[in-house]
Amino acid sequence: MKPETIAIHSGYHPDPTTRAVAVPIYQTVSYAFDSADHAAALFNLEEEGYRYTRIGNPTTEVLERRVATLEGGVAALCVSSGQAAVNYAVSNVTTPGCNIVSVPQLYGTTHTLFAHLLPQQGVSVRFAGSDRRDAIEGLIDAETRAVFCESVGNPAGNICDIGALARAAHKHGVPLIVDNTVATPILLRPIDYGADVVVHSLTKFMGGHGTTLGGAIVDGGNFPWKDQASRFPMFSQPDASYHGLVYTDHYGRSAYIARCRSVYQRTTGAVLSPLSAFLLLQGIETVALRIERHVANAKCVAEFLRSHPLVEWVNYPGFRENPYHELAQKYLGGRACSLMAFGMKGGFPAAVKFYDALNLVTRLVNLGDAKSLACHPASTTHRQMSVEEQRSAGVTPEMIRLSVGIEHVDDIVADLDQALQAAGRYS
Repeated sequence: MKPETIAIHSGYHPDPTTRAVAVPIYQTVSYAFDSADHAAALFNLEEEGYRYTRIGNPTTEVLERRVATLEGGVAALCVSSGQAAVNYAVSNVTTPGCNIVSVPQLYGTTHTLFAHLLPQQGVSVRFAGSDRRDAIEGLIDAETRAVFCESVGNPAGNICDIGALARAAHKHGVPLIVDNTVATPILLRPIDYGADVVVHSLTKFMGGHGTTLGGAIVDGGNFPWKDQASRFPMFSQPDASYHGLVYTDHYGRSAYIARCRSVYQRTTGAVLSPLSAFLLLQGIETVALRIERHVANAKCVAEFLRSHPLVEWVNYPGFRENPYHELAQKYLGGRACSLMAFGMKGGFPAAVKFYDALNLVTRLVNLGDAKSLACHPASTTHRQMSVEEQRSAGVTPEMIRLSVGIEHVDDIVADLDQALQAAGRYS
């Protein structure tokens, strides 16, 4: 099936008891066992079924199947937020004393996790000087356990060469983990280009309405965990917490996501509620249509900003002169995402004046909403970083990040125009 159809139908058939067409909300904490033996088989992972909603829930399972199918993976785990997804995805392959290698262009909170929290747990993160393959590959050593990137950087707007990064990671026996939040599987499926694990903040474009937090981890099912047993013994050696279960033997291609669920979600509990799973499913049904409108509106907004005398620069891969234009053709089918950044003439003061003058466009730190949204990263999402760290992540004082919504484009442009004029009057 095509993505538009998958987003509506995948992972669910009408309920066999009630024939309900909409996915039911199984708002329950636990599930009854047939017997002591039945309970033991479930907890030993010998039998499929539901034990406790912290581990699995029928509503959430539909969401997991749908996201996995959209991304071309073998299985998925849905969790309480995108940050929980990033944390679990990396933790699942790391142990104290090892490292991961990351591109520098990251969402601010992901940078905080990598630069500060993971090192406290004994996992170091090596930030490359750029998102290019040579910069990444030069940092991989015998203790590296993963390469991490965002397919489209937030807020830098860079587009990673997924295929090149996957080849570099695989050459050294490690997986490539890709945060695909901004592109969504409607524009890009990283697994098709060699990525091994894909993570999402479902809160953003997938949910699409700014109402529901959620995250997802998708297992591509292709990484040879057994062949790399010396680096990743947790998948191919007995797990003492499950009576010696070996994930690669028991789960085959979905060993990665099974361990992520059994070890991390079960014991640390970043659980997505059934109601949130239901709401995210409603958003995903229309994600393909919304992305079409997001992309079309963004092109018009970018062209308007490029022609405005108060705008210093516009970072939009849809422009031929953009350094990521060719990668947008290769990976996004020529459709630049609706997340973009531009710089105000007059630097930080002008950016703040523009930001404060917006009326229709909402000032906040979310993205991917049906509504148009604006963020001043230097004041918000990347404020905890030093000036040097901000620049490495693609953040400058004059930068405004726009997430172009699906309103009528004339109204979006009109609001940007009046805010630019207001900033010009007071600069």
